[in-house]
Amino acid sequence: MPLFSKSHKNPAEIVKILKENMAILEKQDKKTDKASEEVSKSLQAMKEILCGTTDKEPPPEAVAQLAQELYQSGLLVTLIADLQLIDFEELIRYFCILFSEIYETPQIALRCGMMLRECIRYEPLAKVILFSNQFRDFFKYVELSTFDIASDAFATFKDLLTRHKVLVADFLEQNYDVIFEDYEKLLQSENYVTKRQSLKLLGELILDRHNFAIMTKYIGKPENLKLMMNLLRDKSPNIQFEAFHVFKVFVASPHKTQPIVEILLKNQPKLIEFLSTFQKERTDDEQFTDEKNYLIKQIRDLKKTAP
Repeated sequence: MPLFSKSHKNPAEIVKILKENMAILEKQDKKTDKASEEVSKSLQAMKEILCGTTDKEPPPEAVAQLAQELYQSGLLVTLIADLQLIDFEELIRYFCILFSEIYETPQIALRCGMMLRECIRYEPLAKVILFSNQFRDFFKYVELSTFDIASDAFATFKDLLTRHKVLVADFLEQNYDVIFEDYEKLLQSENYVTKRQSLKLLGELILDRHNFAIMTKYIGKPENLKLMMNLLRDKSPNIQFEAFHVFKVFVASPHKTQPIVEILLKNQPKLIEFLSTFQKERTDDEQFTDEKNYLIKQIRDLKKTAP
């Protein structure tokens, strides 16, 4: 039985019609009103393919075909470039549906992941995702059992948290507790790749000057320092190395909170001894050696405050 009846256009036809009418809208001639109506109809048809209807689930083959047609036609880029010409709210609804569904559907995940990262280049659309209810689903997607899909999801996740610096800083400040509660689970993941990538990204985030307020909050919490100290002793040298780059921010900060100072003082002899032999095989990494020596000096110079 065919997927589409004669009264329902297939994905290739929908994309073709949408592309043709977008070209008419760009010309801004007498046919604009009709073209605008056709664009809205096409977006609605896409929505039905992606979400199905009240009595019919979205067919995976049609969703995959739609993703392929959009990608090959370059239409998504056209839609973004011509936002001012179309019903923005309709496009946003479609975009959010596409976003929320892609990593739930293995058949389209990789194709749509590429499309989604293309969309994220545009700040208004990146903002839609970051502040949507679906954003937290990424903490689940990056741990999916299918390696290719989990890796693609992490690439999108990283793009969202690093591309638009001011937007991301605002988002993280507004949602600090929720986001970092989820993020901590990634840092303790049983999945090696997830744990390593998440640690590396955390280091990038807190060392970015736009995220100064986030860094200050993160390194002021003793539970975060304890986690990094534990990760310094992980069985994987690569995990240890990434943890070191977060740990150094706690130690190097000139404005340590009292709980942080107390933990460092309590473990002072052990930390000095540990760091003295930490990854000594990295003899060709001068920056690492210099940073390690600096941390040892900072910890050694810590003094208990007078009561």
